[in-house]
Amino acid sequence: MDRRLFLSAGAALAATAVLPGPTAAAADLAKLPNAPPPITPQERAARIDKAQRLMRAQGISALLVEPGASLIYFTGVHWGRSERLTAAVIPVEGEILVVTPFFEEPSVRESLAVGAEVRTWQEHEDPLALVAGWLRERKLAAGVIGVEETVRYFAVDGLQRNLPDATLRSGAGVVRGCRMIKSPAEIALMQHAADITVAAYRHTVPRIERGMTPRDIGAIMNGATKALGGEPEFALILLGEASAYPHGSGKPQAVRDGEVVLMDCGCTVEGYQSDISRTLVFGEPTKRQRMVWDQMRRGQQIAFETAQLGVEAGRVDDAVRRYYESLGYGPDYRLPGTSHRTGHGIGLDGHEPVNFVRGETTRLAPGMCFSDEPGIYIPGEFGIRLEDCIHMTPQGPKWFSVPPDSIDRPV
Repeated sequence: MDRRLFLSAGAALAATAVLPGPTAAAADLAKLPNAPPPITPQERAARIDKAQRLMRAQGISALLVEPGASLIYFTGVHWGRSERLTAAVIPVEGEILVVTPFFEEPSVRESLAVGAEVRTWQEHEDPLALVAGWLRERKLAAGVIGVEETVRYFAVDGLQRNLPDATLRSGAGVVRGCRMIKSPAEIALMQHAADITVAAYRHTVPRIERGMTPRDIGAIMNGATKALGGEPEFALILLGEASAYPHGSGKPQAVRDGEVVLMDCGCTVEGYQSDISRTLVFGEPTKRQRMVWDQMRRGQQIAFETAQLGVEAGRVDDAVRRYYESLGYGPDYRLPGTSHRTGHGIGLDGHEPVNFVRGETTRLAPGMCFSDEPGIYIPGEFGIRLEDCIHMTPQGPKWFSVPPDSIDRPV
């Protein structure tokens, strides 16, 4: 789970989520060896070619993409969103367009990794008029313009005003058709990110001490992650009763004997993400804690076993809920039980389409990547969540990180 999405919770997460920033020293650690190479310009060019094939099949003339994971995916450009539009337009054939403010052009070019025409606009000009003019030059102004699904409304509205004869619609089918299927190079980067996170857990867990706060533990984890060669993304630490609430509690927390420590942490390598959760007990687990841990671990394994090629993604969630309901949890999303989906897609974004969730009909195919995390939460007591990501191979699912087999050996 990517905890950055929940910063609006303010005080609740202030006590639990440790995000990148100052990190604890980890002088005894070194970078993990054999880091995979970055994505090559040739692979990015092949991605654009695939997008154009999908566009032709779907009757789309051009695709508008704003900064974010999809812009990185296709162009390599790392850029933030602001009121000043930077965007790419992928035409159904030929070289792409990158539009950016005049004074930002040198900075944008620094990470541009594919051939592209770059056009700039001045502060008094309308960047969407610039996009529209470029599309007119290519006789695409009256066609169907696809819009990447996270593009902001002002960009969509501005393009429509400048292209009254065009039809604007979602380009999700094109983008998802590319990004959902990871290449071997992407899988290798995600594997390295997972290896770093597992190694950071192995460094951190033995250093947990009585009285530590979530920030104390998160700082150790982030420091280890950085030293091992990853870029820390999040470290959500939930202690005691707070572990019963998937995204934490604003109540003061400290490590206490016999209480649950739930850690949900991840990093990036060349932008590709890991997302791994581990749950342990500080001291000796109770019989009830052991039972729920084992039940949750079995639920995770059922999800893994159900996630076979050709199976609808929603069936994975269905299988876990049937098992949990047989144990007396739920039904459905009711508590005690699992109150969230079984897993989410993952890649350049911590959460990507599609999900292991009821009703999702997308069929599993080689190259798809998911988290597997059907946590069990008991309000007022504790929660247990193990989270490991998988990728679909031609032979079926494969773990990025192998789950632990016992609450006594959590990492």
